[in-house]
Amino acid sequence: MQEHRHQHRQISSCRILLLAAFLIIWEVCANTEIIDSFFFSSPSRVIKEFVTLWTEQSLPIHIGITLLETIVSFILVFLISLAVATALWYSEKLSKILEPYLVLLNSLPKSALAPLFIVWLGTGINTIIIAGISVALFGSIISFYTGFSQVDSEKITLIRTLGGSKKDILTKVVLPGSIPIMLSTTKVNIGLALVGVIIGEFLAARRGLGYLIIYGSQVFQLNMLITSILLLCIIAFGLYSVLQYIEHKMRKNTSL
Repeated sequence: MQEHRHQHRQISSCRILLLAAFLIIWEVCANTEIIDSFFFSSPSRVIKEFVTLWTEQSLPIHIGITLLETIVSFILVFLISLAVATALWYSEKLSKILEPYLVLLNSLPKSALAPLFIVWLGTGINTIIIAGISVALFGSIISFYTGFSQVDSEKITLIRTLGGSKKDILTKVVLPGSIPIMLSTTKVNIGLALVGVIIGEFLAARRGLGYLIIYGSQVFQLNMLITSILLLCIIAFGLYSVLQYIEHKMRKNTSL
């Protein structure tokens, strides 16, 4: 345990040092005009812009809107994926019918669907949430179903031998056995949901970080644009860290 904690501290320290080195090099290059600070900004300019946006441009509201849309999209993706994957596992015939369509929809560029969502649903939070769902949903269904199908067949045979129903197999073998792949898929889905939300905000929002990015590019306020992008990186890292913490706790409880 001590060795594991020591290694964890080393990795965390290396991550912090790498980030600090990047920020220092970025600031020095901007101040010495190796790069044009108008186009590339700098850490000090980003901090000033952050303070300005926070006090003058209602930045907390923009961050809150993007977070809300992302979390709602992520939760709906998880619930819909779980329901559809369960239905596909229950019916082999249904899975064979729908599998090519799921692969086709998963490979379709979701940014191409965003204008259709605007025409169908109008502009607003519902359109943005649907855009967030569309990016992650079909890949999540495929991953969940694949996890269900790869559960240990000997355990399933044992349940059947003891007289268990298909519901018993699902609740006692398939779902518990698929937790690792479900957790890894959800960690990917949170990032995809955020990507879909930003795509929706690019086209159909008047609030949110995606809106600030588009607005900043239109009026050539590149400090605003880069600040919004960095905030998105922080949000994505924070959401991923929360899911990673939940995964760690679940694995720890399972091992106990």
